[in-house]
Amino acid sequence: MRALRGFGPIGILAIVVILAAGVIAPLPAALLILLWVRLSGTPWREIGYVRPTPASLGVAALLGIAFKLLMKSLVMPLLGADPVNHAYHYLAGNRAAIPAMLFTIVIGAGFGEETLYRGWMFERLGKLRVPQAAIVILPAALFGLAHYSVQGLAGTEQAAIVGLVFGAIFLKSGSLFPLMCAHVAFDLTAYALIYWELETRVAHTLAL
Repeated sequence: MRALRGFGPIGILAIVVILAAGVIAPLPAALLILLWVRLSGTPWREIGYVRPTPASLGVAALLGIAFKLLMKSLVMPLLGADPVNHAYHYLAGNRAAIPAMLFTIVIGAGFGEETLYRGWMFERLGKLRVPQAAIVILPAALFGLAHYSVQGLAGTEQAAIVGLVFGAIFLKSGSLFPLMCAHVAFDLTAYALIYWELETRVAHTLAL
């Protein structure tokens, strides 16, 4: 059904359904995207699903860790963010929550959010011949807003910045799997800071 890839009634309906699923959670939207790719005949590379090198995944993971530490110690303090992420502070020392959080970070965020906000949205906007700046900015804005209900303004700001950085990288590289690794590493670092109650210490690192 190549009409799914176009922007006629069927194509628009597919977009609406995927976006509606994304409002609920990124994972169901990502699964629908994979189904859409298969049924529409879209090449997997068009959504960034190209085989990465092991080295690229390792470098991406290290950069994801460094990026989170930079955001926590410099960028977010400059924006006036509270050093403690109160929305997730219940995770501090909470062993029972570890399995669910690991699933959420690896599958929901790494796979789900990157497939939705980078891979699929970039493909759709690119087919509409939207300017490259808008291809990066629009998904980043939506990515930020998706974090508002749970994490408030600070979470929205951080997610939007991450979306801009990841989007710019994806626009140049066209490869989504390293970004998935970077995203997982970023979120795992954030989780570790919360779990071991290191948020305030890291946030004040550059102020010492």
